[in-house]
Amino acid sequence: MNSLESARSVINWKYIALEAAKKAYPKESCGLLVLTKGKKKYWPCRNTAKYPEQMFQICPIDYAKAEEQGEILAIVHSHPFTPPTPSEADKVAASKGKIPWYIVSPGMEKWGEFIPQGAYVSPLLGRQWVWAVQDCWTLARDWYKQEGLELRDWERPSDPEQFLKFPMFDGAFSATGFEWIKDAPLRKGDALLMSIRSSGLNHCGVYLGDGNILHHLQNRLSCRDCYGEWLQSCTGKRLRHANSKAIWGTG
Repeated sequence: MNSLESARSVINWKYIALEAAKKAYPKESCGLLVLTKGKKKYWPCRNTAKYPEQMFQICPIDYAKAEEQGEILAIVHSHPFTPPTPSEADKVAASKGKIPWYIVSPGMEKWGEFIPQGAYVSPLLGRQWVWAVQDCWTLARDWYKQEGLELRDWERPSDPEQFLKFPMFDGAFSATGFEWIKDAPLRKGDALLMSIRSSGLNHCGVYLGDGNILHHLQNRLSCRDCYGEWLQSCTGKRLRHANSKAIWGTG
């Protein structure tokens, strides 16, 4: 393929992806850039995210069909309301793979891209909530990792509503190395399992000391919060990791 043909190929797939983004508005469109028979083609995919106006989740069936057609070169999605610059959540999700992400703004008709360079971790405070990418468990794991403790990243259901119905924290904490401390005084680094608009323990936070916790509620930004009366009433279990003494000098 000569340089002119290559340029036409780029224009063609970007034009098709832009039109798909306009058609999907106000929802985020998503798709894949696929190399098939020596040509780059845009492969549109269904966005199966629970909140498609805020995020995207490529349908696994569509992804598998694209793989059958050729080599997947990039992830493509739209930002219906914001410029085509990668969000913190985009960077985190993209860093889990090894291919570029292209972002298109249907209103501005402009493009952006993000090429992952290893693992990316968002700042702990002020994160956008994105299920299984930047949520309460992701925040807790990142905090513990900064303190020198690597925790398992439990696979969540694809739908956050399913997690609300069948939360998994209560059955997973012991396998993650935590012990139930019941009535013992809280110490920095203790984990808190809570019930937020659910009958089960569907939310977690990290106690920071001095009456404050770090947590990330659904559809809110991650924050440092006062562990006041309401959050205390939501708390079902208080946990301490088995390695807390070695890491934080507490037992």
